[in-house]
Amino acid sequence: MGCLSGWIALAVLASSVASQRVRPHLDSFKGAAPDKSYLESLASNSDHLVDHCDERWRNTTLDHYSWEHTPQRHTYLQRYFVCGEHWTQSEDGTPGPIFLYLGNEADVTLYLNNSGLMWESAPDFGALLVFAEHRYYGKSKPFKENLRQHMEYLTADQAMADYAELMTELRAEFHAEDSAVIGFGGSYGGMLAVWMRMKFPHILDGIVAGSAPIWTFYGEDPPWDSGSYAKVVTRDATPAAGAAEACAPNMRQAWQELFSASETAEGRRRVRDSMQLCPDAHLDNRSSADALAGWLSSAFDYLAMGEYPYPSPYILNGAGILPAFPMRTACSHLADPHLDGPGLLQGLARAAGVFYNYSGQLECMNWAVGPNPETQEDGDFWGYQSCTEQFMPMSRDGVHDMYWPQPFNKEEAFADCQRQWNVTPRPMWPTINWGGRHIRTITNAVFSNGLLDPWHPGGVLQDLNPTAVAVIIPEGAHHLDLMFSHPDDPESVKHARNIERQHIARWIRQKQLSPSHMATPGADVVF
Repeated sequence: MGCLSGWIALAVLASSVASQRVRPHLDSFKGAAPDKSYLESLASNSDHLVDHCDERWRNTTLDHYSWEHTPQRHTYLQRYFVCGEHWTQSEDGTPGPIFLYLGNEADVTLYLNNSGLMWESAPDFGALLVFAEHRYYGKSKPFKENLRQHMEYLTADQAMADYAELMTELRAEFHAEDSAVIGFGGSYGGMLAVWMRMKFPHILDGIVAGSAPIWTFYGEDPPWDSGSYAKVVTRDATPAAGAAEACAPNMRQAWQELFSASETAEGRRRVRDSMQLCPDAHLDNRSSADALAGWLSSAFDYLAMGEYPYPSPYILNGAGILPAFPMRTACSHLADPHLDGPGLLQGLARAAGVFYNYSGQLECMNWAVGPNPETQEDGDFWGYQSCTEQFMPMSRDGVHDMYWPQPFNKEEAFADCQRQWNVTPRPMWPTINWGGRHIRTITNAVFSNGLLDPWHPGGVLQDLNPTAVAVIIPEGAHHLDLMFSHPDDPESVKHARNIERQHIARWIRQKQLSPSHMATPGADVVF
């Protein structure tokens, strides 16, 4: 865990913030406030949280960094949700804090329904919740037609500018100019939170960045280990993370069996039969075998991220539910140390099927499609971002991981980006633009990382300074701490959430005591 001096002082601050609030006259909030028993049930059923929020739209500048006026596409409609059931004001009339979730690469309702840390903390802090959707994702589409031909406005910098404008407008509308705004984000959303705290410190007073791999780019010093992601996925498939002992060795052999069999027509037939491939899933040469292997291996990347201690819909974009510790479930199909030939292929397919066949209803496997349309579209658009601002080198060697050798080839990656999107990455730009590891002057930030999460090697794992701290969750998967509390949560994630709340309390109190803090006797806020 990150070193936290003043633990008791932070706890006192949390108590102080809570004691200063009284409930203001806030009319016409959407829905009735959920009671405690309702909140406790959210870990297993959070689909109805959207009913407790107000869906809103705003005309958003399409290109914040151009002064040219293009009437046809000068703005687009950005969606966001405001959830104000717990918003209160202090005795001096100042509205309570605003908790902002910085949407990332999916429909924003996915984050609204799963951001338990925000929902469970809102009553204690009297906070207004805002969930902002990232441009191009969900329903915030800048172009109704031919979207793929107009991808140039899909950037992190444009998205952060959207959020900065949104919060400026909301603060004015709700007379909340003196309210603290706390940013929350997980994964890419956590990266946005970090970069926005640095670029717009007057907009965000503090951030909780869960599983934010901000140090995965070219030019990091020390360099980013491009093979570290695969190493953690592999560890999740070993007894060290609770999986079957034979899983990783069998996985490594299964790839070799797949490639070897695919060299001949008879071998490819055996692969088809053993893996129950669909008739239209072409397997006619080594190239298609490589594509099949890539599709299968992607399943384990997602399962490792979703190694939560309870069943969860999060990794499947809410379209289905993965079992608790899904990598362990996948490894149960590769647990027999005596598997060989068709048995290895069958076990590999069934292991990947924990992700792709989460419903149990698929009669065959088709490597040309994703687990569901939502995940497939989001992955497609993220592919564009990976070819521009988010160009992260990844590799595997088949020795320190359970895969086959896949050294990172920058020239091939460039060619793929040019072929798919007609763009060429600028590998050094993310580090130049966002500072790489040279961000020790950032303040009011909590960086949390779970050691089961394969993204954690690219995250901030040590305190940067006394106000920018790292929180490590040994049993945590992908930003588990941002999720709802659950009876099966490990103690380490409970501890992490307590630390995060203590820092949030300090940031709010800091805002209240700042020289610029001048309360405006509150006009009633109406949604």
